[in-house]
Parts: sequence; structure tokens; C-alpha cells
Amino acid sequence: MPDLGREKLLGRLVAGIDEVGRGPLAGPVVAAAVILDPRNLPAELDGLDDSKALSAEARRHYAAVIRRVARIGVGAACVGEIDRLNILQATMLAMVRAVAALGIMPMRRWSMATARRNSPAGSRRWSAAMRCRSRSPLPRSSPR
Repeated sequence: MPDLGREKLLGRLVAGIDEVGRGPLAGPVVAAAVILDPRNLPAELDGLDDSKALSAEARRHYAAVIRRVARIGVGAACVGEIDRLNILQATMLAMVRAVAALGIMPMRRWSMATARRNSPAGSRRWSAAMRCRSRSPLPRSSPR
């Protein structure tokens, strides 16, 4: 079963976020945000662990269960955004988009002003990036 220590401690929804695509020399960076409801976890998630520690068969099994029971959001930053912002800031942008695609805000709300203040890229570049939408063919979200 997943470790839900943070969710239990906070008593609120927590989104797990991860990215793929930071290593390749070409292509977009994509991020996914996932929320599992700790009150509604099926026993089928027993044994869930880091995907790198699982067999291919186990990854397929858990992926199917997670798609069925979780709230999932996907976001991407295109090559132009990576070139304009840098890979780190483009990754953060993809993560922000993934959380937005969830349709609900986990843990706490934060404004774009907060995101700009916390961005090392500077407010002008970050604001321009937030206005730019990815042309990724990936779905924006997979609500239950």
C-alpha cells in the first residue's frame, strides 16, 4: 500500500508530481500529477512501490488500478518553451499545468503571483510562459 503519511498528517489531499523527458535532447517535457484518496484505496494497490523497483507486469497492473481510482492531470512544456525558459523552468511549467489539469487544488491554493515570486526565471519570463499553452496531443486530465 502507498505510504500516505503526509495525507494523514495534513488531513488533506496531496498530489504526487513527476516528470519525464528532461534527459532527451529533443522533444517536450511532460509531467503528471496524481491524487489518491486515502479513504478509498483498493487492496489492489498493496505492494505499490517506486516504478523502477517494479517488474513491467507489476507496473502495468498498478497503472491500470491507478487510472481507475486516482485523479490524474497531465501537463507539458513544448520545445520552444524549453528553449525560451531553460529545462528546469520548463519542467516547473509542465508541473504547474499538470496540477491545473487535476481540476482540484491539492493541499493549498496558490496564485500565479506566488509562482512568479518563487520562480528563479524572473516574473516577466514566467508570466510569458504561463500565457503560452502547450500544443501537446496528450489529454489535459483524466478525471474519474
